Amino acid sequence: MAIDSDDFDVVKVDLDDGRDYPIYIGAEFDPEEAGKMLRSHVKGKRVLVVTNDKVAPLYLEKYESMLKEGGELQVDSLVLPDGEEKKTMDVMMKILDKCLELKLDRKVTFVALGGGVIGDMVGFAAAIYQRGVNFIQVPTTVMAMVDSSVGGKTAVNHPLGKNMIGSFHQPECVFVDTDTLKTLPDRELQSGIAEVIKYGLIRDPDFFEWQENNMEGLLKRDPDTLRYAIKRSCENKAEVVKADEKEAGIRATLNLGHTFGHAIENGSGYGVWLHGEAVAIGTAMAATMSARMGWIDEELVKRTYTIMHAANLPTELPVDSPMDTETFLDAMSVDKKVADGQLRLILLKGDLGNCVFTGDFDKDAMTATIEEFVAECAGS
Repeated sequence: MAIDSDDFDVVKVDLDDGRDYPIYIGAEFDPEEAGKMLRSHVKGKRVLVVTNDKVAPLYLEKYESMLKEGGELQVDSLVLPDGEEKKTMDVMMKILDKCLELKLDRKVTFVALGGGVIGDMVGFAAAIYQRGVNFIQVPTTVMAMVDSSVGGKTAVNHPLGKNMIGSFHQPECVFVDTDTLKTLPDRELQSGIAEVIKYGLIRDPDFFEWQENNMEGLLKRDPDTLRYAIKRSCENKAEVVKADEKEAGIRATLNLGHTFGHAIENGSGYGVWLHGEAVAIGTAMAATMSARMGWIDEELVKRTYTIMHAANLPTELPVDSPMDTETFLDAMSVDKKVADGQLRLILLKGDLGNCVFTGDFDKDAMTATIEEFVAECAGS
């Protein structure tokens, strides 16, 4: 559900037990109004803003000032190192260390100011500090705005698997100011678009066609184009989370390309690939495998590759990649979608906008697809 305003949009995430929360989406927010919006979701008197060393110089002072306005809140901050390779238990523990040093109690509100890594770590820390405290998501990347900040999935990585240690813990609100995308590197912007493309492929064919016609505007950071893409993505995510908060079924379809993609991230070394880049390759693999089994036609495979290329996203592994078939299969064997020892994948099936989450697929087709993608890699 979305509430439209001339100044910003509000997409509501509907959950049970009074846990609904808004996603505010806009640009050029009035600082006073934005401050009031954020402070309305703080339950106690203490706030801990957690960000990284890339975002801090750009936006930390701004958000501290908005939260402090009126003098009712005591606001502290913590700056963590940036990067997927820093998404570890050791780094996340720094948040808990800071909380204990500051003697923060259960009424503290954490604010996650940054991309998906910060959001995931702060959310996980909020889930486990004193058995659960409130937190607010303030995403600063496309990836976080359209996907990771919404829905309450929080985690850190383990050397043997991505996002294997975590919890479901919903935020009090998500505050999306698309002005922060003006400072986002092009590569990060493109990485986030991979998740936007996903929504069109798995459930929203009209949105996919809109993307085909508006990719240039997204890459040029046209404000109206970005705002629409983020809003439509969040509406899709909110509908799925409402139906399946804990990923027992339909929510797993949001992981199109992620099983292959997580294997690429893990096997290549965290930080080598941005998440969306690995997911783009994984999505190409899923489409290729789906066509190999006759589940989709070649035209949809072509459109999938074409839109990824239009977004400047990769659809193949480089020749110096360490990936080989064994590395893929080992990493995929510990994927979170494995159940009772059986690997389950999200694959495209039927017309554009349709997919399945299933363990009933041709294993030979999967292996053949992996072998095709690693054929020229150094790892092979």
